[in-house]
Amino acid sequence: MTKLGIGLRVATLTLATALLGTLAPAVAQAHHRGHGDHGNSGGSFPAVVALPNGFRPEGIAIKGKTAYFGSLADGDIYAVNLRTGKGTVISQGPGTPSVGLKVDHRGRLFVAGGPAGDARVVDTRTGAILKSYQLTTGSSFINDVALVRNTAWFTDSSNPVLYGLPLGKHGSLPAASAKITQPLTGDYVHQAGFNLNGITGTPDGKALLAVQSSTGLLFRIDPKTGVTTKVDLGGYALTNGDGLLTLGHKLYVVQNRLNKVAVFRLGHDGTSGVLKKTLTNPGFDVPTTVAAFGKWLYLPNARFSTTPTPDTTYTAVRVKR
Repeated sequence: MTKLGIGLRVATLTLATALLGTLAPAVAQAHHRGHGDHGNSGGSFPAVVALPNGFRPEGIAIKGKTAYFGSLADGDIYAVNLRTGKGTVISQGPGTPSVGLKVDHRGRLFVAGGPAGDARVVDTRTGAILKSYQLTTGSSFINDVALVRNTAWFTDSSNPVLYGLPLGKHGSLPAASAKITQPLTGDYVHQAGFNLNGITGTPDGKALLAVQSSTGLLFRIDPKTGVTTKVDLGGYALTNGDGLLTLGHKLYVVQNRLNKVAVFRLGHDGTSGVLKKTLTNPGFDVPTTVAAFGKWLYLPNARFSTTPTPDTTYTAVRVKR
């Protein structure tokens, strides 16, 4: 989730009159203007998913057989049927980036807004924006989001703080006044450059884990107090650390410009971890973050080493976890 220029606007293509019958039901209800259908015509879960030219993907979230991608170019949300590789834009962006994404079991997509300092919640069934939140003003980069203990927690790569949106009864979205601003204390030391980036929960669900891109350190964060503790990874440096994913006691850390994923076995409380393996793939081209479907991981290629144009091609790559 590296900070880049956001000036390019993806060219809007033809009106998507309806999603193909092979698209997941949750996506098939949405009819929006978008980039049209892309991807493979088969039905066998393609290992490489084609995204629209010029899209500039960053975040990914998966619910069922549908993957959702956010655009750094203009904030569009693109939904893909993982079985067929076909997709469409289900929600037009606000003209500012969509960075980290998480989807809940209600089909709501929580979107980090990067330098706009905001967050929004999108209904994946209709593409409607259910609610928007201005988390902060001034210099900021709202980078990633984790849904932990009935709260959506957002990192700010430019400031030593987390922002929280506590969900109400039956998961109701909070009022803007309920926003939590949690300063960070303890082991975390704010650096020049890009700081807290990817965020996820600990295996026991009681705390948060976030990677600091500028130092390669991983921190356990008490969400109630903001106290941070450096996680003992046996000396492994999370250089270019980006998106995080916790599955049981496994932690997946995307190291974007290194084109690999480090896989750790975590202790129950997330205070320590042991490196078990690293994953890579010839198709990686600066992957930023990761989401899981079955035995697979899917990673969007942000291609930060390639100058973006409206015609630049982008993909997401599947690897076995």
